[in-house]
Amino acid sequence: MSKNYDFLTIEKKWREYWDQHKIFKVAEDPSIPEDKRLYVLDMFPYPSGSGLHVGHPEGYTATDIYCRYKKMSGYNVLHPMGFDAFGLPAENYAIQTGTHPSETTYKNIDHFRGQIKALGFCYDWDREISTCDADYYKWTQWIFLQLFKKGLAYEAQMPINWCPKCGTGLANEEVKDGRCDRCDTPIERKNIRQWILKITAYAERLLKDLDVLDWNDSIKLMQENWIGKSEGAEVDFEISGLNEKLRVFTTRPDTLFGATYMVLAPEHPLVGKLTTPEQKKAVESYIKEASRKSDLQRTELNKEKSGVFTGAYAINSVNQKQIPIWISDYVLISYGTGAIMAVPAHDERDFEFAKKFGLPIIQVVSKDGSSYELQEAESTEGFAIGSGKYNGMKTADFKKAITEDLEKQGKGKKTINYKLRDWVFSRQRYWGEPIPIVHCEKCGIVPLEEKDLPLKLPEVKTYKPTGTGESPLALIEDWVNTTCPKCGGRAKRETNTMPQWAGSCWYYIRFTDPRNDKDLASKSSMEYWLPVDLYIGGAEHAVLHLLYARFWHKFLYDSGVVNTIEPFMTLRNQGMVLGENGEKMSKSRGNVINPDDVIAEHGADTLRIYEMFMGPLSADKPWNTQGIIGLRRFLEKVFRLFDKEIEESLPVNDSINRLLHKTIKIVGERIDSLEFNTAISQMMVFTNALQKEEKINKSILRDFVKILHPFAPFVTEEMWEMLGERPSVLKTKWPSYREELTQDEKIAIAVQENGKLRDTIFMSKDVTKQEMEEIALNSDKMKKILENKEKIKVISVPGKVVNVVTRIVTA
Repeated sequence: MSKNYDFLTIEKKWREYWDQHKIFKVAEDPSIPEDKRLYVLDMFPYPSGSGLHVGHPEGYTATDIYCRYKKMSGYNVLHPMGFDAFGLPAENYAIQTGTHPSETTYKNIDHFRGQIKALGFCYDWDREISTCDADYYKWTQWIFLQLFKKGLAYEAQMPINWCPKCGTGLANEEVKDGRCDRCDTPIERKNIRQWILKITAYAERLLKDLDVLDWNDSIKLMQENWIGKSEGAEVDFEISGLNEKLRVFTTRPDTLFGATYMVLAPEHPLVGKLTTPEQKKAVESYIKEASRKSDLQRTELNKEKSGVFTGAYAINSVNQKQIPIWISDYVLISYGTGAIMAVPAHDERDFEFAKKFGLPIIQVVSKDGSSYELQEAESTEGFAIGSGKYNGMKTADFKKAITEDLEKQGKGKKTINYKLRDWVFSRQRYWGEPIPIVHCEKCGIVPLEEKDLPLKLPEVKTYKPTGTGESPLALIEDWVNTTCPKCGGRAKRETNTMPQWAGSCWYYIRFTDPRNDKDLASKSSMEYWLPVDLYIGGAEHAVLHLLYARFWHKFLYDSGVVNTIEPFMTLRNQGMVLGENGEKMSKSRGNVINPDDVIAEHGADTLRIYEMFMGPLSADKPWNTQGIIGLRRFLEKVFRLFDKEIEESLPVNDSINRLLHKTIKIVGERIDSLEFNTAISQMMVFTNALQKEEKINKSILRDFVKILHPFAPFVTEEMWEMLGERPSVLKTKWPSYREELTQDEKIAIAVQENGKLRDTIFMSKDVTKQEMEEIALNSDKMKKILENKEKIKVISVPGKVVNVVTRIVTA
């Protein structure tokens, strides 16, 4: 006789048991072959705000089910958890609540850990890390030093995206629609001293190696577009009356004869030199206005074009014609050379600009080789016209020919360009990794020695951003003032800190060997576990985290630290859990669901199964309170199976046995493909079948408890014990199935008349074509339908359909 399904008592009992017996602990067992070693990782959470929401457990439950299944299938599985604890989210929360970031962060981590443990996830908690722990960020600083030594970390004064509310600089990737992606404040442009990482040195490899990854095409495309590879040519234009040349990058050198003006970015270094006295005031005014806009604001396709004529002219390299030089904010100094040749006939933005300012529009590409009036820019390829000796050439041939000619004349060369910009790495905040650099009056920029790491954050009275462009650390003189590691003279510490992305760029490596104080991880641990086999998280990290982590990983590979070219081989993204109204959950809408409340009312197993049953993992799904009640009833129904007579010696019902084998197969296959909702559906079918039985063979129930375990670990541990077995279910072997028993004994045959469905008859799966037809034509329903009709012929598809072609018999 079973007990009541007291989920609160059951879950507390088994949570304590797992912790006490370290059921989830994993070690590098050398006896396990490489193909049975598996590294499964969740994108670890930011411990800010008031804890987890019900969106977090969706991805975590998915990986937990997968890991439990793989563990039971003989795999050694690394499944760790930690906290991305530095950066703006944690610091902003601390500022809002008036407490120190360290205090609030570690308090939040404790809260998060408790919530995560309440859900029964099989994380090896002995491997827990937090990016704000000094023994962790020591190695983040170490990686920075290696980047610096290789010339991939450098300091520069540059215009950056500045958030006045957060009081810090932002990378381009952190700006959305001209606003800070953290606080939604319109960003400004500010010229400031920054540390930059040369991610552009890896642009081609970051692009090419996407081919080896099992990622969703949409995520790959987002990275491809962000990297933005363009093949074209650099072309030099002489400036009339000035001993200078303007170099432009163009993907369409075949349109050079159609260049009717040039445009420079307002920040281009030649603007001051070539601007005439008459245009100086207008140009300076325009430059000031452009400095207030972000790159995204400046390059919006639908924004009205603006610009100012400099008064200067360039000489077109191919026809020696003078063309005016303008400045406009739709050209960025950070892309290409910061200057373009404008071909309004064949570029939409150039066309709009030319129309607005009355500049010539000359067609040099034609779809069919003829000249015709253009109503809008035509950017498609075709045949050259108005291009001298190149007339009639196809675009591709023309590009190649003119680029070769320019190279011979010393006026240009074939070039590859990328939209990807170097990573603005420093932040003017307190709660981040200190950058291990000093500024010496004599030696300049000097890195700390590795033996002096970690460089710890000092205790401060105020950690709010200064808003001046300096970090709050700049105010702590006894920390800032130091001695140079190189000459021993007076020096000042770097006061900018690293961005929140730094710690998450390599955390998956540290999980392989988290307590190592000699290296960021041992070679043997990295070789045992890396790369991550399955990585699950939100699609919102497609560019930022994933691109940065791939960059650092490739650098560490080149440095001989890691043994693989990519960090995350398979990536899957979970959809969002929406509010009951179908809108995104947010405090302002009042539709946030707290998992603690759901667990208290329905249990963690119910929450786990409900979130997996809502729909496909990758889809956005609205929360439904009635739905979760239904899943709790399902678990109660499973628990009540123990009210029945359960004996080892009971004969095995053949239909139940067949259904069990089919269920074992389906559940295993669906877990492998992360289709958890259909796996649960099959277990519901099996439960309903068992419920109709008066007696149940114990071995049948044992296997069912095993396959349910990854989805509902708490209640299955309890049922396993009720079966007289020793815990834990996780340590048992996943049940096997016989293929022949998974096949349905009967199959549904559609019976049609003249192509219209008249009946469905279940027949033996081994039925012959002749038997199918005889059974179909002799059924009571078909006999009645075929009365007074002539059977012309019978068309049958074995195992699927019988179609009778008839006509009405008239008297």
